[in-house]
Parts: sequence; structure tokens; C-alpha cells
Amino acid sequence: MRTEKPFTIRSYQPADRDAVRRLCCETGFLGDPIDPVYEDRELFADFLTTYYTDHEPESSFVIEVDGELRGYLLGSRKPLRNQVYSFYQNVCLFLRALMRYGKYNERSRRFILWILMNGWREVPASPRRTPHFHINLLPDARKVSTTRALLSAYFSYLYRSGEKRVYGQIVTFESRRGERMFERYGFKVLNRAEITKYKLFYPQSVYLSTVIKNLETAEPLSAYTRSP
Repeated sequence: MRTEKPFTIRSYQPADRDAVRRLCCETGFLGDPIDPVYEDRELFADFLTTYYTDHEPESSFVIEVDGELRGYLLGSRKPLRNQVYSFYQNVCLFLRALMRYGKYNERSRRFILWILMNGWREVPASPRRTPHFHINLLPDARKVSTTRALLSAYFSYLYRSGEKRVYGQIVTFESRRGERMFERYGFKVLNRAEITKYKLFYPQSVYLSTVIKNLETAEPLSAYTRSP
């Protein structure tokens, strides 16, 4: 019988930045490396992680297994700041991608074209003044216990900060990260939209779901350490 390895949930630290960016790219294609879809790891990690690691690091958490970072939850409880930053960041990243476009392979060019033509259409609506998060775990750390611990640490942080609700936008496909799983954690599904950027590589339907939860309790961060 296999036993689960001990893990620790802790607050994000600046020294985690490179590991978080690397993990982002290693899980960017439906839990697998993003490289077959988009080759520019630098821009991909900039888009998904830079605001959280560089401008609101206090709202993020990581999971360590055997002292190695194996997952993260990147969050924000300052939605207006995040939205303003994202607007200017998207313009800058688009210009950088445009400058590199001629050096990209065909699949990376197709990814950029999807962003321009369809990306904005396929993002479901979300609350504009509510804290949010996104979560990524390497395959060996994708367990109910680790997911629950990461979410609980972040929810407690928000609750202690006076927040009342939180939402996330979750990629769901087949049985992975199904909406039922998030209902276990008290989320309700607001809406969802099918995203088509992976059609060339993954023929089944993939959805982006907006889920929301009312915050009710807070626990100390020390509660989220699993010992052997």
C-alpha cells in the first residue's frame, strides 16, 4: 500500500520565483508542458505569473514535497490593481510577441493568432471586484489532500483580510478538475465557455469555468502541513 509523502504549504517567497515560472510552463498544456503549443516559455510565464510574483506576492502560496516546490496557488485580493496591470501587460506582451513572431514555429504562430482572434471571446465572465486565484500542481502532487490544503490556506488568508468571496477560473476536461470536484470545496459554477486553442493537440472539448465561493472560516497556516 502506497503512503502519501509529507508535504508543506507555505507562503510564497521571492526565492520561489524561478521555480514557479518553470512549473507554470511544465503544466501549461492541460497539466503537461506548454512547448508543443507555444515555444516561448519566457512570455508564457510572464503572462501567467508576473503580476502575482512581482506585485502581490503576499497573496500566493506554494506546496513543497521533500523540500522541493511541486505546486502553487497564485492569488490576488486587489482586483482593480490586477486589472489595470493586466491591461498594460497585455499590450507589452503582444508587442514583444509580435517582434518575435517571425522566429516562431508554425504552432506558436497559430497560438498567437488564436489569442488575437478568439482568446477574448472564449473567456467566461467573472466578478470584477472579487479576489481570485489559479492553481497548478505537478503530476505527483495532484491529490485531493494537496489541493484542499492549498485552497484552505488561501481562503483563510482572505478571510483574515476581511474578504467575503473568492472566485477562480478553472480549466476542465474529461474527468480532470471537473466542476463536481470544486463543488466539494463549496464553489458554485457561475458560467463556462469552451476554449479552442488546444483543438489541434487535444480533440476532446475543453472548458474554462468560473467558480465562486463564500468564505466562512479561517485556520492558521500551520494547519496545512502533512507529516509522515
